[in-house]
Amino acid sequence: MADPVHGTLIDTTWPSLPLAEWQDTYETLHMWTQIVGKIRLTLAPKINHWWHSTLYVTPRGVTTSSMACGTRTFEISFNFLEHQLQIDTSDGTTRRIALAPRSVADFYQDVIGTLRALNINVQIWTMPQEVQEPIPFEQDYKHAAYDPEYAQRFWRILLQADRIMTAFRSRFIGKSSPVHFFWGSFDLAVTRFSGRLAPEHPGGVPNMADWVTREAYSHEVSSCGFWPGGGAVVEPIFYAYAYPTPEGFADYSIQPKEAFYNSQLGEFILPYEAVRQADNPDEVLLSFLQSTYEAAANLGDWDRAALESTPVLQT
Repeated sequence: MADPVHGTLIDTTWPSLPLAEWQDTYETLHMWTQIVGKIRLTLAPKINHWWHSTLYVTPRGVTTSSMACGTRTFEISFNFLEHQLQIDTSDGTTRRIALAPRSVADFYQDVIGTLRALNINVQIWTMPQEVQEPIPFEQDYKHAAYDPEYAQRFWRILLQADRIMTAFRSRFIGKSSPVHFFWGSFDLAVTRFSGRLAPEHPGGVPNMADWVTREAYSHEVSSCGFWPGGGAVVEPIFYAYAYPTPEGFADYSIQPKEAFYNSQLGEFILPYEAVRQADNPDEVLLSFLQSTYEAAANLGDWDRAALESTPVLQT
């Protein structure tokens, strides 16, 4: 694939994703996914730790998966190959909305109006979550960028991260989340649980009620994922953390050599570029996921013999 800006070839498996080059598209897409995610949050039966609200990676983009509206079901999917938002219903109807430069307010009205035309009436809280200086969706004319090349690059990274994180998830037979996309924090994550209750979380996440955070972290976890960056983090990263953080966690020896502990975030960090440029990206990323989990499990005294299984390696 050719880079339309620089005229160079792009690695479509692990493409580059410099934050500065797609910041405006990132911020707009973040709000668009929040609109769709809040629709799922409103309609889906509540599942522990807010798992009912997340989106999932597909071979074409990300999706809500099936949602019920009365006896009908429907699905909303971002298609980053054809750059469309697609709504499919169980009665055979399909509607498409173009993904193109347009304001969040316009996108919001189009999505809600299309659903109403399909007799799917849903009301969502229109205030964005987990962002600084939120603007209600219907009033947001600030965010209106969409670069299809960079939106697709982001999805292609999610596609590979989802594949490897799913393989990593298969090694654990205890309670584990799906590999899912959180539209609030705009990251792909998978979380393992020790089975024990955790101390009450202090909260403090921007524009998110503390009781929401406390439900998410009601039990001990080891979590990892991919985040495209933002704020003080000026590059895409893979991350891993534990809650509660066991003593000695920050000093635990992990892999690969490019990974390190970020005291500001309270997480282990592996720059995405270290994975992208590796001879074997899968092996490098799996070593990070496994070694940071071992830091949490060993220092936190998890019952690893009861929670883990030997993976069946694919050839």
